This record gives sequence, C-alpha cells and structure tokens, in this order.
Amino acid sequence: MTDRYFTEDEAHDLRTLCRGIMRHARDMAEPDDFRRIRSLMSEAAERGAIGRDRFGFNTVLMRLRTAAALCDTLGPDRNMIVAVLLAPLCGEKSEYTPAMLKEQWGDDVLKLVTGLTKVATLYSRSASVESDNFRKLLLTFAEDIRVIIIMIVDRLALMRAVNHHPNEKLVHDLAYEANYLYAPLAHRLGLYAIKSELEDMSLKYSNREMYTRIARELNETKVKRDAYIAEFIAPVKEKLEAEGLKFEIKGRTKSIYSIWNKMKKQHNSVEDIYDLFAIRIVLDVAPEREKSECWLAYSIVTDMYQPNPKRLKDWLSIPKTNGYESLHITVNGPQERWVEVQIRSRRMDVIAEKGLAAHWKYKGIKSESSLDAWMNNVRDILEAAETGPMELIKNFKMDVYSREVFVFTPKGDLYKLPQGASLLDFAFNIHTRVGSQCTGGRVNGKNRKLNYRLCSGDTVEVFTSPSQEPSRDWLSIVVTSKARNKIRAMLKENESRSADLGKELMQRRFKNRKIEVDEGIVSRTVAKMGFKTITEFYSALGNGDLEINDIIDTYLSFIEKKNPAEEAAERVSASEFMFQSPQGDSSDESGDHSGSDVLVIGNDIKGINYRLAKCCNPIYGDDVFGFVSAEGVIKIHRTDCPNAANIREKYPYRLIRTRWSGKLGAQFAATLRVVGKDDIGIVTNITSIINKEKNVSLRSISIDSNDGLFQGVLVVGVNDTSALNQLIKKIKTVKGVKDVQRNK
Repeated sequence: MTDRYFTEDEAHDLRTLCRGIMRHARDMAEPDDFRRIRSLMSEAAERGAIGRDRFGFNTVLMRLRTAAALCDTLGPDRNMIVAVLLAPLCGEKSEYTPAMLKEQWGDDVLKLVTGLTKVATLYSRSASVESDNFRKLLLTFAEDIRVIIIMIVDRLALMRAVNHHPNEKLVHDLAYEANYLYAPLAHRLGLYAIKSELEDMSLKYSNREMYTRIARELNETKVKRDAYIAEFIAPVKEKLEAEGLKFEIKGRTKSIYSIWNKMKKQHNSVEDIYDLFAIRIVLDVAPEREKSECWLAYSIVTDMYQPNPKRLKDWLSIPKTNGYESLHITVNGPQERWVEVQIRSRRMDVIAEKGLAAHWKYKGIKSESSLDAWMNNVRDILEAAETGPMELIKNFKMDVYSREVFVFTPKGDLYKLPQGASLLDFAFNIHTRVGSQCTGGRVNGKNRKLNYRLCSGDTVEVFTSPSQEPSRDWLSIVVTSKARNKIRAMLKENESRSADLGKELMQRRFKNRKIEVDEGIVSRTVAKMGFKTITEFYSALGNGDLEINDIIDTYLSFIEKKNPAEEAAERVSASEFMFQSPQGDSSDESGDHSGSDVLVIGNDIKGINYRLAKCCNPIYGDDVFGFVSAEGVIKIHRTDCPNAANIREKYPYRLIRTRWSGKLGAQFAATLRVVGKDDIGIVTNITSIINKEKNVSLRSISIDSNDGLFQGVLVVGVNDTSALNQLIKKIKTVKGVKDVQRNK
C-alpha cells in the first residue's frame, strides 16, 4: 500500500506498528505471511474496499493497533494475528471469498475470521449491549474463545485511540460498552491488566472531571505508586524470612476506577479510602499449621506498622459462606498512608481465586455456573501455560449457550429462547396477545410459518390478525412452557365459551320441540355420541361439529326405550291388524289388497307397530304400501321399491294398503346420488345449497373422484317429497353437476 491512503501521522504510525508486530511475531509467523497480507491489503485498497470506521479511523491502521496490542499484552498464535489483519478484507461484499481464504490460509484462520465477521454484524442490529443476552449472543457467535480475546483487545486498542475524539456521544457509548461488556469478560478470563485499563479509560471518557480529580489527588504516577508498594514490602519480606516462613508476597495499587467505586459506595474522599494500596502474603504451609502461621505473619506486620482495629476482618476463624478464608488488616504505612494486607495460605488462595469464592463472585459480579466453569478452564491455561497458551485453547468449544438461541426484533431488542424454539414461541415471549393472534412472520427478510425454528442472530418480525385464534395443533409447534400454558388456557376458555353456546342452542331447540330435558338421558346421549365429557359435547355443538337434529333423534330413542312395557301396551301387532273387504279378498292393480280399510301412518299415530323399510327409505309424500313381516311388524315400502315386485309376487296376502296421515312428522332420511365434473368447489357449493334450505339437513356425505369425474352419495333429512324434489332441482343447477338421482 502507498501512503496516499493515509495521513502523514497515520503513515508514521503504520510503519511503527508494522515493525513492532514483525518483531514480536517473527518466531511464530511463516516466512511470507506479512508479504502476502500486504499484497492483499494493497489490492483491497486499490479497489476502494478499505475505508474508515464510524470514528473516522483507517480500518487497516486499527487492525494493526489491535495486532500490536495482542503482541504486547498476550502471547497470540500466528493464526490470531493473521485473522486480525485479514478480517477487514472479508466482508459480505468483498471479492476475497471464504473459499479463497481457506485455500490460502487454512481452516483455523477461516474459523477466526468468520467469528470476527459474525460478531461485527451484531453491532449493525442497533442492539443494546447492556442486555445480558447480548453478551451471551456474543459468546455464541464467536464460536472460538480466541475471537472473544481478540474482541477484548480490539476494544482496548480502540479505547486508547479515541482520547479527545470530537464526537463525545460516540466516545461515551464506547466507554459504557467497554465497562459493561468487555471489562467483565476480561476479568473472567484473568486478563486483569486489560480489565483495569478498560475500566480506567471508561471512567476517563464518561466522567473526565472525576477521573482527573482522582488522578490529581493521588498526585503520583503508576511508577511511583509501585515504588511505594516495594518500599512497604521490603522490610516485611525481611522479617518473614527471618521467622523461617515460606511465602510469596504480591503488591498492587488500586486503579482509579476502583477508587471511584469505593468513593461512591462509602461516600468518602480519596484520603479516606483505606485500601488504595494493598499487598497479599501467600504462605506455603501444611494445612494443620495454616492458621498459626497466618497469625504469626499478622503479628509481624502489625508490629512493624500501626493497625486499624476497626478494619480487621477475620475469615480464618469463621470462613465466609462461599468458602472464602483469609485474614485482612489495614495498617498505617510509610508516609502515613493506609495499606491493606491480606494473609492466607496457598490452599486458601486457590479456593479464593478459582473455587467457590472465585474473584468475580467475591466482588459481586453476577455468576453463571456453566460459564464460570468454562472460563476457569480457559483462565487456568492463560495463567499457567509457559509458552503458546493460544495453541492449547483453540480447540475449546464455545458451547456454553448451545441450548439457547438469541433473536432480535426489528428495533434491535434481544430475546433469549430455548434451542428449537419456533416463531410462535417468540410471539408468545413478546406478549400473550401477540402470540394468540400470530399468523406467521418474517425472519431475516423472508416470510416464515408459525412452526419455523429460530437460530441465534435471526431478526424476527411477527404478523398478527384480530381474527386469528389458537388451535390445538399449536401445542405441537411450541417448546416453551409459557407458550404452551397460554395456548392451553385460551383453548380451555374458547371451549368453555363454545360449550355455553352449545348448551343454550340445545335447550332452545328442545323447548321449541316441547321436549323435556332429562339430565340422565342427556348423559346417555353424550356417551352414545362418543364424547367423554359433557363439556366436549356442548363445545362440539357450539362449534357446529354436531347436528342438533341428530342429537334430538338420539335423545328421543332413549326416551322410547325408557318404558317398554307402556309402549307395548299401546302397540298392536300386525297379526292383530284386521281389515274387511266388502268384495272379499282382492288386489288392486298395484298388487295391494283391495277394500276400504287403509293403514294410515304418520306423526302421532299410535297403536300400530310399523317401521319404514331400509331398502327404499320412504319419506312423507311417497306412494307406499305395507307388508306384514314374519316378526309381526308392518314394514312400509315405496311402491317403486326394488323389492316391491318380488314381495307382491310371493306374499300378496301380506300386503296392506297404506297412506300417510295429514300431519307432517319428523325428518326422513333420503339418499341422493350426484354425478358431475371434479371441479374445485363443487362439494362446497352443494353443501351450501343444502344448508340454506329450510327444514333440510345434511346427515352424511361420501365423495369419490376418478379421471375427472365426481360421484357423491348424500344422505339428507327432509320432511316430505316436495322438499326433496325442490332440493334435487337446486343441486342440478350447481356448475359441473350432470345428474342427481334419488336412490331406489
């Protein structure tokens, strides 16, 4: 690349950074790594593919600063440095494809670059980083802990670069993000120096006046403060060694951010903060002598420096509930400054740092057991590995949140759902009303159905309709208990509402028919029609799944069976039915016996034991005749019944002239055969005509279609032949119907 892509100061920084990175990475890099990277960057620059970020910084220069910070603060591997430098060249619109990246640099570099690119996309969603879900999604997207480490160091490099940036809002937002998101991650990974620097710079950019005030009141550089600690430790170390104790002694100066936190919590000034300076004495001692040697070290320190009894914290005698054991005392050191001294054994130190009392828990940072255990493993490697720690952690799987998915709303709000959650789960997670009226949605710009399974990073927009209602099928779509419970509650509410409507409908129709309601017979009717509960029965009626006339027929059949002795007394057997013919026995031209006596059948006719024949299903208005069966029952046949000729020929002496009474009775079943073209909507049109006809009901329908030909068998309930003939005429007018015939 030529300097025409950089300002004069940027060109100077570029050369300095390149020399520093090459010096640090010389041993781990391949011979031509930097030559190849420089060539790729030059090609991208010529195409105009390298620009400036939202802060106005040259993206190449910022990546070099990140790589340099990695080399200064950690022991990065070769692939991490390569990935940091190549990431700006591999965006969605770049000509440098993932396949090319894999071929030239290998799978591991591709994985790191992909992770960095995916994480970068999160910031384009306008998501709020103050959400815990954002941190979890960040870890999910990264897929490799080295990506998270790079992101932490990248924020460190950016924070260093934005000092005195003109856009104060951008800097303020960046400071908040670094403090809320990246500093805690650095702490959990044991990157304490980075964590402290991020926090200090965060305070500097968000409250520069307070930062300057604390720094001024300390009135020292970090070097001088470290020198003070060394001055404090030297005589203590000498006395401990004189007593024959084996120990390690550590010192630290409190960061400006930590001092600010103390001032806020204690409402004190800097002079009143007791632990601006602190040391830790860690004793190598057998468990049985831990307490005695800790108290011995305590006596040595307090003999040398004046203690503050009010600041004594004895967690040796009574450890904290989380297992923390230590002895804390604050003493007045050289120059009349307060110094906190922590005394503990090696075992206690391990428990405090990595056991139940891990440091972020001790400091009150919110803990998650699975994340803590995983972070502990990573931190152990970062702290203990003498060389190449990144080589050891690159195979660690980022599966801490593998059982969860994190999705965005179009406004950038972030929601957490269990793995396998559907679009319908997401709708109910937003609001019960949104879920109950959900008809589908748009995921990442594409329309999706209710059962679409969401993935981390999806942007989801929900479609609703006021007419939408939950169905029982929804229970197989959702996986969250919230959605499932809400659906069940609404289904139960709808069922109850339908049951009330159904019960009201049945009571009204029974009243119109002057039928007295017997709860016992209603229960038998419900069981007969295949329902387990009366609520289900009423709900089906209210929803229109049951025909009220079928219910009435079933109900009346139980009433008829209730008093069989009484009914038998009222009936007369066919053998007792006598008729006289003045001319003697003779038959008319139809084969019926002649004479003046005629069997009259119909509604409210009692004393005659008769039935309508199933072979021809006569209805009111048909020409009929009676046939005395061997069981003593008179069976009523249509005169055009298929069996009529055989009956007249074999049993002329059993025939009875029959006619209908002048009153209409209940509905009769009639079977129709319909033939026509297999057109779309033909069944709907036929059933619509039937439903519109007064006093006509559809009892059953069976459909068969073959080679474009439609054949249907319909059983309808009608009052008489006139209504049936009228219905046949109307069905014939349906488009596509060729013929309608009544079964004979």
